[in-house]
Amino acid sequence: MIRTPALNTGLDDFLGWADEEREARGEAPLPARTADAVLTLLALRGADRRTGVPEPTARLLSPVLHEDLPVLLWGTRPEVDAVPEVLTALADRARASGRLNAKRHARLLAAIDEAVPEFRRAMADPWNLTWPRWYASLLRADGVDADDPDAVRAWLAAHEDTPRAERPALPAPLHRSDVAARTFAVRVQLGEVLLAAFARDVEEPSPAGPLLAGPPLDADRPDEALPAELERIGAALSDRWTAAGLSDALAEPDGPHAALAPSPESIPHFALADRLLGEHLDYYGDSGRPLPPPPALPAPDEIKALLHAAPLPSALAAGSADAPSEIAERCFTGPAATVWTDGTPEELTELAADVLAAVVDDIGSSTDSEYAQDAAHLLYALYERGGTADSVVRKAAEHGGLPVDPELEDAPVPVPEDRSYRPYETPPPDRLPALLGIPSLSDLSDLSDLSEEDRAELDAHARALADVVDRLAETGCVFRAGDAYGLTPLGCAVLRHVLAAGHVATPDDEAVSEWEAAELVLAVQDWPTQTAVDTLTRWTAGRGVTAWSELLDAVEAAKSADFDEVTTATLFARLNLAAVPAEALRAALTHPATGAHAHRLLEGRGEATPADADRVPPSARAALALETLEDRRHQDLRMYVEAAFEQGQEALDTTALTWTLPDAFDTAASTWPGGAPAFIQALSQADQPTAARVLEALADHHPDPKVAALAVRTAKPLRRQPPGSKGRNKHGR
Repeated sequence: MIRTPALNTGLDDFLGWADEEREARGEAPLPARTADAVLTLLALRGADRRTGVPEPTARLLSPVLHEDLPVLLWGTRPEVDAVPEVLTALADRARASGRLNAKRHARLLAAIDEAVPEFRRAMADPWNLTWPRWYASLLRADGVDADDPDAVRAWLAAHEDTPRAERPALPAPLHRSDVAARTFAVRVQLGEVLLAAFARDVEEPSPAGPLLAGPPLDADRPDEALPAELERIGAALSDRWTAAGLSDALAEPDGPHAALAPSPESIPHFALADRLLGEHLDYYGDSGRPLPPPPALPAPDEIKALLHAAPLPSALAAGSADAPSEIAERCFTGPAATVWTDGTPEELTELAADVLAAVVDDIGSSTDSEYAQDAAHLLYALYERGGTADSVVRKAAEHGGLPVDPELEDAPVPVPEDRSYRPYETPPPDRLPALLGIPSLSDLSDLSDLSEEDRAELDAHARALADVVDRLAETGCVFRAGDAYGLTPLGCAVLRHVLAAGHVATPDDEAVSEWEAAELVLAVQDWPTQTAVDTLTRWTAGRGVTAWSELLDAVEAAKSADFDEVTTATLFARLNLAAVPAEALRAALTHPATGAHAHRLLEGRGEATPADADRVPPSARAALALETLEDRRHQDLRMYVEAAFEQGQEALDTTALTWTLPDAFDTAASTWPGGAPAFIQALSQADQPTAARVLEALADHHPDPKVAALAVRTAKPLRRQPPGSKGRNKHGR
């Protein structure tokens, strides 16, 4: 095993041969750094080296050009542009040595040309940025000789002494956590490639000799020393392809400039970002599904004052004995003190995020509260509801299995003007109906007359939740005022930063205002009602009727593309609350999938004319009817699950249940031209997967055998969908 990073790639011989060939054609020599990286990575990926140099193949082009070089090499423009030339020279060398015939040589050159555009895109992709590549780019831009380790160290020292506000910012949309994660992943990836190369040297030696050639490891137990040796080689290779000495200077924990290149482990909020991403995926199944913009994002120059006013961060900065030592060690070591006084708004936001993440972890590990593991969920839920205030007792009722009106789950609650701390008290019984939205508890007694046992249970849940909220409030990111709790302006900024670090879509109002209508309608259907209405109102303000028509056209297009994905009734209800004009609704009457919704809204507002009904196509009426029946099917399913839970699956008498779907079907079919057979056919044409579910449920529960049989016959072929047909969406439909 070698004690030098120089791998047996035949680099010098190759460059000598290539330079002669290029000189004969009047071309400049190939850059040595580029040739070294290309040959080394080809060899590490298993290229044949029997002629003394690694031979490129079409199979190896993608991993080397699209995965390895974009994360390991930082070169000047000429050095990057030379990559295809190096590969072409290697192909020519293989052809000259008889390893490729003319046809295979031409195919390889074509494969190189085909792979180059993606290589250039990957080299410019900010998500491929690592700490070595970032600092190599900066020091080279300052004219530093990247091959002089002394010059590199001097530049790093000067950079660390530069006021934080004057340092170049990472390219948007990257955060430090993104670069830290990418750097760690690349380090692991290079280690795996080196280990695989070592295994090939042992198991499948090349006629050209070992790639990692040299004397064996001189450790007492070479197998245990191998990982460290491979890591050392990987660091040396990284230095050769970025800047000399960077790896040692930036290495944690002892590198003299380690603070410039934090690892994921040294960024406390990195783990919180991952947890919030998990919450988002549980809710929506897609990190790109945008969350609503918070209502009170502070200006960047306000972050410092907000953070300094927060109780726990200020105590940590002052070194107070009352501050938890574990959190102080995690968040206020190294450069944190400098960030506290001189940090940029983003660095201060990160520091606040680190403190919040540490408190979330501390709550989970140091308390036995029923909510101890839910602190991250509480934070996500507050942001997901548009940053509006929630009710402690309402959230506690949900957690405790007590009834809460679904329509009120996302409704904001009033916040008292006086937010000074007071021990939590559950709201009096006469306020609970308005907060929970249900006038009875378990349908047994009025909430104003709760039994002592019921009251004590609800009070215990609420106090436990309030304790966790109060711990979070110490960070300055959360407030509690009586029963109301929510995110502070600092909390909105911090949560948005952490969610973005987890690659969750977190637009602000400005970004939303620039969305196209199609993007807007898919987003607002998932947002809390008032947030969605406010967003629609702002988006359409000053744009006239045309903007409303764009939204209605977008709803139609989305519904036509994916029936399950769009909750049309919800969208039209929110458009109504946002005061969509009758003129726009009337123009949407002819929409094949959603025209009936537009007509129903006009009717509900008393604005429909007799001629409007004639403009609605039958397909739109069928789509509306199918959505209504699907809602009844869901209602029946919930009823069945609740009954099975209460009575037990075996004891449940399904004939005693009141199914709503058959009656809803009969009512709709009675007015449909052609009756039930024509109605069923129209449903199946509206959307096959949804119709199949509805008809199967109808067949199970409709009392008329003829209708049930017809539903069975129609549903069966609908289930035989072609490959790639739509399945269930995030709503489980």
